Parts: sequence; C-alpha cells; structure tokens
Amino acid sequence: MFSSFFHGLLQGHSDSVFSVAYSPDGSKLVSGGKDSAVRVWDATTGECTATLQGHTNQVNSVAFSPDGSCLASGSTDKTIRIWDTATGECTVTLKGHKNRVTCVTFISPDGSKLLSCSADSAVRIWDTITGPCTTTLDGHGRSINCVAISPDGQRLVSGGHDGSVCIWDAATGKCTATFEGHPVSVDSEGIPSDAHIDSVAFSPDGSRVVSCSADSTVRIWDAATGECTATCYHTSAVNSVAFSPDGSKLVSGGWDRTVRVWDAATGGCIATFTGHSLAVSSVAFSPDGSRLLSGSIDKTVRIWDATKNPCGATQQGHTDKVTCVAFSPDGLTLASGGHEVRVRLWDAAKCECTAALKGHGSAVTSVAFSRDGSRLASGSTDHTVRLWDTATGECTATLKGHRSNVTCVAFISPDGSKLAVSSQDKTVRIWDAATGACTATLEGHSKAVHCVAISPDGSKLVSCSGDQTVKVWDATTGECIATLEGHTESVTGVALSPDGSRVVSCSDDSTVRIWDAATGECTATLKGHTDKVTCVAFSPDGRRLVSSSKDKSVRVWDVARGECTAALRGHTGDVNSVAFSPDGQRLVSCSSDHTVRVWDAA
Repeated sequence: MFSSFFHGLLQGHSDSVFSVAYSPDGSKLVSGGKDSAVRVWDATTGECTATLQGHTNQVNSVAFSPDGSCLASGSTDKTIRIWDTATGECTVTLKGHKNRVTCVTFISPDGSKLLSCSADSAVRIWDTITGPCTTTLDGHGRSINCVAISPDGQRLVSGGHDGSVCIWDAATGKCTATFEGHPVSVDSEGIPSDAHIDSVAFSPDGSRVVSCSADSTVRIWDAATGECTATCYHTSAVNSVAFSPDGSKLVSGGWDRTVRVWDAATGGCIATFTGHSLAVSSVAFSPDGSRLLSGSIDKTVRIWDATKNPCGATQQGHTDKVTCVAFSPDGLTLASGGHEVRVRLWDAAKCECTAALKGHGSAVTSVAFSRDGSRLASGSTDHTVRLWDTATGECTATLKGHRSNVTCVAFISPDGSKLAVSSQDKTVRIWDAATGACTATLEGHSKAVHCVAISPDGSKLVSCSGDQTVKVWDATTGECIATLEGHTESVTGVALSPDGSRVVSCSDDSTVRIWDAATGECTATLKGHTDKVTCVAFSPDGRRLVSSSKDKSVRVWDVARGECTAALRGHTGDVNSVAFSPDGQRLVSCSSDHTVRVWDAA
C-alpha cells in the first residue's frame, strides 16, 4: 500500500545515516553516517558501488563537487576528506577544525574550493588542491551546524546552536546580516538551547533562504530583507531542508520520521512521505526534481517519487475546525461538517465545494449518506438531526428529542427511511425519517454515547461510550446482546466489518481494538498512535482499517496481521474523522486545521 511513492531502499550502512546527496547528473548517490564509512550508490539500481574508508569517526556531511569529479566528507574526527569519484581514492585530508566537522559544500565548479563549518564555531574556506585553509569566518557564538553558498557564489549562509541564521560576504568574510525568528529557550546559565539551526539553503535564484530547527519548524526568509515569509511545521525537531531545483518546493526531514514537501511560496504542506522507522537526518532533491532522497538513523537511505503525492488533494473552505466527513455511496461526493455550523458538499474529483447547507444552530458533529445516496443526515450540538435532499440541498426534516449533543448519525435501512442516532444524553435513538418520530430508545450506557454503527444487514447496532465500553444491540428488539470491555479510557469510535463478523473500536487510551462480533473476544489491540484516537473505519473489503488521532496522523492497518502499513501525516491539527471511499482507493480525513484531505489508498 502506498508503495508507488517509494522507489528504493538502500541498505548497507551498519549504523545511523547522517547525510545524503545526489551527484550533479543524478546517476550516483553518496551517503555517510555513524559507521565512519562513505558509501557511493548507483541511483538507478540502488547497488552500493563503493565504500570509502578513512575517517576514524562518524561522517556528518557529504557533498559532490559541481562537476561530479570529486566528493567531500566531513567527520567528527575533525577532518575533511576529498575523494576522487572515479577511483575512490582519498586525494587530500583537510585539517584545521578544532572540533567535529558538521557540514561541507563545494564553492567552485571544479571542486577546488570548499566551504565547511564545525562545532568549533568557525566557518572555513579551503583550497582542496593544496590543502590549506584560506579563510576563517567567526561570528556564531556556539557550534555551527550548517553552511551553504548562494548560486552566484557571493554570499554564504550559516546556522548554529545560537539559534541564528547568518549571512556572510564571501569575498570579505564579514557577517552582513543575522536572521532571528526561531524561538530560543535559555537554560539556568543563560545559554540558548532547544532551537539550534540544523540545516540552511539558498533558493536557486538566491532570493530566499530556508532554515530548519529543533523548534520543529522550517522557516523561509527573504534573503535581502531578512523577513520570515513563511513557517512550516513538523511535529518534532527538523534536521534537514533543501530547495527543489526550480525553487518552487522545499523538502524537509525530522525526528517525526517523515519526509515533507512544501510549497516554497506559501509554506503549505504538499506531501508527507512515511516509511522510515527512526528520525530522518538528511534530505535532498534529485537534479531534475523528480525524486527525493532521505537518510535516516534507521540505517537506511530511501528514494521517493517526488512527482506523486500521498495526499491527493486538500480541500479548503471551512473557516473553523472540521469534525466529521463522509463519502457518498458512489464516491463522487464528500460531505463534511464542523464548528462553522454549515454542512459542506464537495466534488470529490475536483475538490470544489458544491454546496453549503445551513440550518443547524451550532457545531455539526456527524454526517452520513443514506445507502442510495439520496439523503444526507447531519447531527449537531444543537441536539437535533437534520435530513437533507442531496440533489437540491433542501432540509427535508429536523428530528428533535435528544436532550444533549448529538454525536453520531447512521442510516439503518437502504432507502434511508430509518436512522440510528447517538447522543451525549447516554442514549441511542431509532428514528423514522419519513415521519420524524422516534421509534425506539436504547438505554444502557452510563455515560455519553460517542458513536453508533450498523451491521451490513441492518440487524445489529454497535455503540461506544465514555463509560469505556462497546455495546452490541439487536436492532429489532432494542435489546443489548453484548458488552465489550477492555479499553481503559473513553471509547470514541466504532465500526463493523463488511461481513459483520468483527467490530473495531478506538479510544482515548490511544489504541484500536478488534473484536469478534459473535463471542465478544478482543482479538487484537493495535498500538501506534501517540495520542487519543478519534475515529476508525473498515475498508470495503474488510482487509484494512483506517484510524485518525489527535496526534495529527491517519494510520492504515492490516486487519489480519494487526500491523500499521502506513502513517499519513500532513494535517497540522487534531484529525477528527476518517473514511474509505466505496472502492477502497481513497481515504478522506478532516481536521481541526480547518481542512479536508483526500489520500490515495491504492
């Protein structure tokens, strides 16, 4: 699943990989890491073509010369080594830094000049032919972690543990500007901490600078004025950032294990790639911009297709938190609702809002299509359920009777004539959609009922509650036939498998549980979310589950193996609801970040 975005897994390093880079023609890759080795790879086959030994400690940075004839590596052993890419021979070892070398980059096209920075607080310029350091730049008060040169070679940019981004005149070696904006916390001795800059880069036209930091952000700066024009957010410290060759995109990687692609103009997240099992330490675009390269402390290098997007579309239009979402039975329409009170209908292919249905007096908490697609039901904190004609957008009925917030709506009959509704009033009610009458009230939960689901044949209902239980009901008699116990906190969502044999539930205890619907036995507990799980749903074939969480992620699970097969990140707020399309090819999620996202699940 989602494998079409992932092009290759390069294994060979025996420990964490700290730096990766493409050759100028895109035919080779180079990587360096904790095992002290520099590895050269064939970018097409993924074969390791050379292992360059010489450093006596971990390799922190690697770079090809612009003509591809040599590469440089910087190490914790305080040295820089220059290697002939044709022979793999170390042609020179540059010594002078008094602490670990953190970053290296070539200045001249022929590779004769090199720029480096170090934990010794200095930036050095080297002659790689003869070996001496020709210039030393001092300005940062603490360790310098990263350095880059402008496309015209006239400016340098550096970032370090002091939380600042410095611009230097390459000719004079003077610091001409300091950009401050990454928040810096100060310890008891007044030393800045927790906001060190770990990567910087110039845009291809030299007009912008990008930096990333332990403060979990990527910041885009106007190189002339120093103004921060956009801020992009990871969920943890960001280790590496790079511009695409055309300057329209950025790629970043961090401790949240993701590789993220951003619109360089707006700072909006375009795509999130997941697969690394530990922190992403280095990222790069291929010279043609079609691929992404990432290195990780999980000891692997990964190649990604940069032309494809796991999140196929982001639908913006809501002005407040979006709390519920659903696909129409034919997959052509989406419905969403949230704190802005309206129910919105969307063209699922074009990502256009086709209707905004007004009528509720407060937040919309749940939306559901009838099985024939002719009706839409919505529930609200105004205690009512509204039924809508999907063709005209007209509200055909308002169902009143619940004494507190409506939490979930689900159609029972194929023609939409019967509806099940759960509420914070601790009940599930059955409604006749034609007459608006409540035909049954199911009581048994001791706290608010958060969700209700219907078996495929309409014979059973399943509900979940703040009382930490899941209850199974006979839809005809209203009798509770089973109570499923195991969650340790409020149960927030439930669903039945397409064949009705299994129940899935999610909880504030951060777990998803699968139950045997006949015996009530918990057959699997799925762990992976790091915060409260808000919603869960089966795929149409019953082989996969999808869950959403307050940890801002959407996770896909293999039901048989109980394994997480994908973690989809991109939302910047709590993910409140999630659903599969009827054909199982797409996922839809909604969030407190005011967006609805459609993901490719094929």
